[in-house]
Amino acid sequence: MDAQTQITQRLAEELAVRPNQVAAAVELLDGGATVPFISRYRKEVTGGLDDSQLRSLEERLRYLRELEERREAVLASIDEQGKLSDELAALIREADTKQRLEDLYLPYKKKRRTKAQIAREAGLEPLADALLGDPTLDPQAIAAGYVDADKGVGDAKAALDGAKQILMERFAEDAELVGRLRGRLWDEGLLSARVIDGKQQEGAKFADYFEHDERLAKVPSHRALAMFRGRNEGVLGLAIKLPGEDEAPIHPAEVAIARHFSIDLASDGRAADRWLREVVRWTWRVKLYTHIETELMGQLRERAELEAIGVFAANLEDLLLAAPAGPKATLALDPGLRTGCKIAVVDATGQFLDHAVIYPHAPQKRWDEALATLAKLVEKHDVTLIAIGNGTASRESDKLAGELVKRLAPRKLAKVMVSEAGASVYSASELAAREFPDLDVTIRGAVSIARRLQDPLAELVKIEPKSIGVGQYQHDVSQLQLSRSLEAVIEDCVNAVGVDLNMASGALLARVSGLTPALAENIVLRRNAEGPFRNRRELLEVGRLGPRTFEQCAGFLRIMNGDNPLDASAVHPEAYPVVARIAERGGRELASLIGDGAFLKTLKPADYVDDTFGVPTVSDILKELDKPGRDPRPEFRAAEFREGVEKLSDLEPGMILEGTVTNVTHFGAFVDVGVHQDGLVHISALSDKFVDDPRQVVKAGDIVKVKVMEVDIERKRIGMSMRLSDDPEARGGKSTAGKGHRNAGRDKPRRHDGSNGGRGNAERGARSQGGQMGALGEALLKARKKS
Repeated sequence: MDAQTQITQRLAEELAVRPNQVAAAVELLDGGATVPFISRYRKEVTGGLDDSQLRSLEERLRYLRELEERREAVLASIDEQGKLSDELAALIREADTKQRLEDLYLPYKKKRRTKAQIAREAGLEPLADALLGDPTLDPQAIAAGYVDADKGVGDAKAALDGAKQILMERFAEDAELVGRLRGRLWDEGLLSARVIDGKQQEGAKFADYFEHDERLAKVPSHRALAMFRGRNEGVLGLAIKLPGEDEAPIHPAEVAIARHFSIDLASDGRAADRWLREVVRWTWRVKLYTHIETELMGQLRERAELEAIGVFAANLEDLLLAAPAGPKATLALDPGLRTGCKIAVVDATGQFLDHAVIYPHAPQKRWDEALATLAKLVEKHDVTLIAIGNGTASRESDKLAGELVKRLAPRKLAKVMVSEAGASVYSASELAAREFPDLDVTIRGAVSIARRLQDPLAELVKIEPKSIGVGQYQHDVSQLQLSRSLEAVIEDCVNAVGVDLNMASGALLARVSGLTPALAENIVLRRNAEGPFRNRRELLEVGRLGPRTFEQCAGFLRIMNGDNPLDASAVHPEAYPVVARIAERGGRELASLIGDGAFLKTLKPADYVDDTFGVPTVSDILKELDKPGRDPRPEFRAAEFREGVEKLSDLEPGMILEGTVTNVTHFGAFVDVGVHQDGLVHISALSDKFVDDPRQVVKAGDIVKVKVMEVDIERKRIGMSMRLSDDPEARGGKSTAGKGHRNAGRDKPRRHDGSNGGRGNAERGARSQGGQMGALGEALLKARKKS
């Protein structure tokens, strides 16, 4: 079986699909097809693999191909050394992870001259073999026969030290032993965090981990990354330990090493027993422990990073697919105090119309003048939406907008608070400078806020995803992996919604399947020079856009009111003959089919299949004809912040407020209730039912009702619950300095399994993020205190 067939077989097993599905998908990916194109328009070819399966396949395919490339390099290297036996070659061929492959390669890897190599060159390997094979031999007596000053062996002690180095290296490079010890430490080991002496005050934010033990394999992503950050900042020391190792007379790992090489640690009557015990002890403490600990720390970090990246990607997807307010003339208000509020007006298509600066707040307090300016702009440009940035002075500006709405009541103005995250990054970007060369960066930011309300997806694609603020420890993870994941999310979201070819910016077009930034720019240039596209076929007139690219992008680009009504739908041009066949058999005009759900529901997809298009594609076509160009995003709705609750000190336990979910993590959800500080709804307070994943209940952008459970003004933390029946008094909720947070989770008795009370540890981690435990967590905590 060749390498590609093996990869195909393994991917099929991992994805629980047929090998031919994998083979077809790999062929399409290798041919340059994108995941959105394959998942939507090549269902017959791949047997219906969806986008998530294809993304997993794409990522694993990359890993397995890298593994195969490394495998061939390892085989070639060992073969060059003349040490490649059939047995070793078979083991290398069977290695299913990069780690296993490197374990097998370790004894043959080219490295600097080690003490063991020097000892071998001095002829000490027979001494090492003799003592290992027969512990009854007297080490001193037999070593005397290997003394040779010319070879650097001055006495028996030097000979025994050399023999010890040879055995230590041999033991430490045994792939089976290393794999077994690594697995045991991962499955049973504890991650132990301790504060560095003298760093208690400087590292107070890591106080929850000053004396912390937890099962290594169970450490959640956010806690692992927090501890790694503490170590990087010189506050925490981290180590991996086996339970009970400090109390055991012999370290459990040393017992495993001795057993693997048939060394009897219990025996003390033979001449070489003490020397062999020393070899085993040094092998673990000098050779293996640091090596394995480093690997497992890397494994923990990698797993934590993948989970954190997954959280970021999921939040970004929710944000990108948030409900658009739609094509309405919008006035954006970017709040400020001393420097004033920046105003920008855009039309229904997002085109910039006007701008101003007003000073309604302290110190100028030109309230009436500001209202007059806003009213004039609303009347002049027929504004129907007001977008208010959620930064400094946002609630004061919200009041101003509220008064404007009342003053202009017949106009039915609506005001909405909009996240500013990333707007300043966009305003200072090269893209913004090209789009608005004559506008100040502050006005560009206001334009971005307005457009973000109209269509979040179209505007957010212009901003570096890491600047949007929905990540979890985003700066602590692999930036390459993070970027790759976020780019995939953006591509999937843009193509799921579709793009108006005659309205989209170059930044949005560049995210369409098959298009590059250069091609997107050529489309815009052609549009500007010759006017709107009338049909999809005109795309082939764009410079450097050939048939292959057209195939990839055409189905995701929409042309409204063009020559062909199908160009406004997700029906791919290659499938237009299918629609023509449906119209012909039904005796209908093509245009009359669109939106006629009653007629379309009478059709059977199987009646229109051919050699190219099967039932899945025909079914998709019928759905699209029923609701052409349908937007998968929800209807728009905005949170209503309570009047008079504008800052942290306005909050009181027991308040029920409406807010917007801004971020979802593994330990809960953060909610903006309009006080410039998001509150945390811990996972235990999201629902009356057990919640394993917060995203089962909420996602970024959701409008939710929450009850304030406790407020920590000093640390700027708000504990909330979505169980509106929860009683803050029962939890000792505070609205002063937040004493309810003090030493949270500290009283739990430590157990030798390192769990700190199981889920209670998760609760403590949430506290460190500013949360609260909920009734279940409190009950557990009280029970533990009593015990």
